Amino acid sequence: MSQLAAIVRSVAASELAWRFRTSPAVIIATIIFGLLVLCAVFANLIAPHDPFDPATLDIMDARLPPVWSEGGSARYLLGTDEQGRDILSAIFYGMRISLLVGVAAVLFSVTLGVLLGLLAGYFGGWVDAVIMRLGDVQLSFPTIMIAFFIDGVAKIVMPAALREDMRFYVVILAIGVADWVQFARTVRATTMIERRKDYVAAARISKVSSFRIVLSHILPNTIGPVLVLATLGLGVAILTEAILSFLGLGMPPSQPSLGTLIRAGNDLLLSGEWWISLFPGAALVLLVLSVNIVGDWLRDVLNPRLR
Repeated sequence: MSQLAAIVRSVAASELAWRFRTSPAVIIATIIFGLLVLCAVFANLIAPHDPFDPATLDIMDARLPPVWSEGGSARYLLGTDEQGRDILSAIFYGMRISLLVGVAAVLFSVTLGVLLGLLAGYFGGWVDAVIMRLGDVQLSFPTIMIAFFIDGVAKIVMPAALREDMRFYVVILAIGVADWVQFARTVRATTMIERRKDYVAAARISKVSSFRIVLSHILPNTIGPVLVLATLGLGVAILTEAILSFLGLGMPPSQPSLGTLIRAGNDLLLSGEWWISLFPGAALVLLVLSVNIVGDWLRDVLNPRLR
């Protein structure tokens, strides 16, 4: 317990903690993000209803406005959609899907980008040329086009019964493949600097394998920039998933994300049911904005040129 208390005191007295305490916008963004994550993780406990259990749905409750509007019901604080699903509960469950896709896509792109960046930066030569040219080619294709391509291949390869269940992984793959280049370029630049330092030369003289040099010595020095990029990339991944779902390339109605909910509500905007699309959209904005604020702050704090 004493060691844990010492660690806590050390962290609280660090420059990072001090800069966090003196940044009200970052504190508010962190609190909002934390609350949204808690609502998503514990949606089955916090949500007033289970919006995806057909046994609990009543078509007579469809398209009810928010509780403060005329015709609203106290059972549904933010109203219901065309199937009678509670909007608030659907947001909690949809936010869980959006976060899962975003985190998984970022982890995939980080793993792929860091691996290729280490290889390109450490070995150089034709390895570096091939990887960087692949990155250039990939950057010439937008994420939506990559998603169209992967979705088309998945429809050809997979049986029809599995297509809807595999949409989750298809979206992750599409976003991850589209975003690995920024991580690879960052890690490559850091690796090219680190490989010329004396400690790497000493490790080579000591007959340490290249694999161990890269993982034990060079990789830890790339964590800071990668962490910042991953934090900023999480907001981009969540927003990209919402765009893909809005276009019909993302999550299916049986596993709706915030983008799927916005798309469903968009079809009813002209009918006057504005709440079906507005509230999921507001949740998406809060989620992405809070992540971006924290990511921008981390970038400034961890950048030695700005200290």
